[in-house]
Amino acid sequence: MSRVTVNNFSISLDGFGAGPRQDLNNPLGVRGLELHSWLFKTETFKKMTGTNGGTAGVDNDFAAQAFENVGAWIIGRNMFSPIRGPWPDDSWKGWWGDNPPFHAPVFVLTHYSRPALTMEGGTTFRFVTDGPAMALERAKEAAKDKEVRIGGGVSVVRQYLTSNLIDEMHLAISPVLLGDGEHLFGGLDLPKLGFVPTRTVPGDGALHVIIRRT
Repeated sequence: MSRVTVNNFSISLDGFGAGPRQDLNNPLGVRGLELHSWLFKTETFKKMTGTNGGTAGVDNDFAAQAFENVGAWIIGRNMFSPIRGPWPDDSWKGWWGDNPPFHAPVFVLTHYSRPALTMEGGTTFRFVTDGPAMALERAKEAAKDKEVRIGGGVSVVRQYLTSNLIDEMHLAISPVLLGDGEHLFGGLDLPKLGFVPTRTVPGDGALHVIIRRT
């Protein structure tokens, strides 16, 4: 049975997983990129984006783990695109260029159907209109014995949390205060959902915390 996990999910000190007012110039909302400063410096991220260099160490180790043993991904439409409402056409192919970093099937939650989109490097975006439970069922089938990774954004993670479908989360707590945006845990009782912290590791740019559902 595939485990369902969240990895490299960056949040601010005040609990926001994205900034407000996402648009083409602010894919993670205003100031949202600041949450991921720790990631952008790593060797893993540099390699992912086709450049050289980057830092080794704890942050890089966690960054690399996010792409290990992944058989399928689930993401929300907002993570795939800034477009709202019906798709005007099939020209938007994501934020990541011709070779996205997923290298596996990616199931995109949306209210509007669209044909599957095959990219370079083994990534295929499949657009799921019949809800998170069906997306997870299809992702588990595609993943076989590997993990299903919930990539985000905040609302998608919260949906799977409240449905008790996430087994483990890796949170990267960045030394940033956003003050506004999408709050990850607001109104959620994580102990009641069965989560306990199992590991805490300080990195150079973030504090890495693992929580697991018992």
